[in-house]
Amino acid sequence: MRYTVENEFLRVEVDSLGAELASVVDKASGAEMLWQGDPAVWPRRAPILFPYCGKLVNGSFTVEGKTYAGGQHGFARDLEHTLLEAGPDAIRMELRSSEEIKAARFPYDFVLTSTFRLEGKTVCHTLTVENPASAAEPLPFGIGYHPAFNVPFDDKHTIADYEFRFDRPESPVILDARPNGLLSGKCYYQWKNAAAIPLEKGMFDNDSFCMAGLRSKTLGLYEKDTGRSIVCDIGDYPYTLIWSAASRPMRFVCIEPWHSLPAAEADGPSWSKRAAAAILAPGESWQTTLRTTFDR
Repeated sequence: MRYTVENEFLRVEVDSLGAELASVVDKASGAEMLWQGDPAVWPRRAPILFPYCGKLVNGSFTVEGKTYAGGQHGFARDLEHTLLEAGPDAIRMELRSSEEIKAARFPYDFVLTSTFRLEGKTVCHTLTVENPASAAEPLPFGIGYHPAFNVPFDDKHTIADYEFRFDRPESPVILDARPNGLLSGKCYYQWKNAAAIPLEKGMFDNDSFCMAGLRSKTLGLYEKDTGRSIVCDIGDYPYTLIWSAASRPMRFVCIEPWHSLPAAEADGPSWSKRAAAAILAPGESWQTTLRTTFDR
């Protein structure tokens, strides 16, 4: 089911399936700014990545000798979340571990809460992870965001009219995950001393770019001639990815701030060897917020 929150600038819809941002409309123009999940290209819109980001080695992981199968980016995006609040100012949903989830998907207790609220032209999406006080063991997890934005912004522009912009020149370290989505242990530079990365045909033919070592507080998608933009606050995130489906023509781009990484080839299937965003003792909680500003 979808729920709506709006103000004078934006109308936002959130789907309880995955607690996924489903629509962001600029009320002045009526323009839909979020990718709408064309299944022929990429069927999602802005999935939550939990309890891990990226792929698993051989599509599974092991905990205490038991194997758990899993798809890319975890399972929170594929499950129904329970509505806690749908008011004029905020939408709040949660996903709790269950015996079924613990048996088949992830053996740890958790509570994942998603809160959406508006601040002017900014969509604030807060994720809170809690290890319940009744839990028997610490909770290690990974987490990240994956919003996709429509591009071009209108039919008067083409992909060549857009670029990603940092708020200062950057030489991002690209963590290599070619060709299978698993970290190889190698890294490289794709851009050096760059304040902007122009969109180009085919730039994502080898999948995403996972950038580390950024100093910028923001990364945005900008229309060069007008300055119209969609800007994400990335300052609190150790990794930020850019990606689009390898479609012709390019129809959307993603800016993905992550707190954790894909599996590494050398790690094998053991969950304990995978780097976590956090490890919570019973009763502890952890929180992060992605702020995305739509200046259209």
